[in-house]
Amino acid sequence: LRSPRNPEQKIIKRVIALEGDIIKTIGYKKKYVKVPHGHIWVEGDHHGHSFDSNAFGPVSLGLLHARATHILWPPHRWQKLQPMLPPERKPLRREQE
Repeated sequence: LRSPRNPEQKIIKRVIALEGDIIKTIGYKKKYVKVPHGHIWVEGDHHGHSFDSNAFGPVSLGLLHARATHILWPPHRWQKLQPMLPPERKPLRREQE
């Protein structure tokens, strides 16, 4: 996705929550956030060391640029990426519920 702070920069993050989901944040200004309509919550794999929604909040879907499907470098890590959400980062509630 395009960085919310610098549109010239592209960043790769994991989508943690979709619009309507309630997420427990990690160091964001609010402990819980309901992701607004037209937004997603993204996080890096290294909590505390990642420039992600915990730093800048929900991200507009308009900034979403592409989807990562494979790891190509380094060659010994070549693989297809499987959708995976760490269990401790699952949304607390989905709007459909």
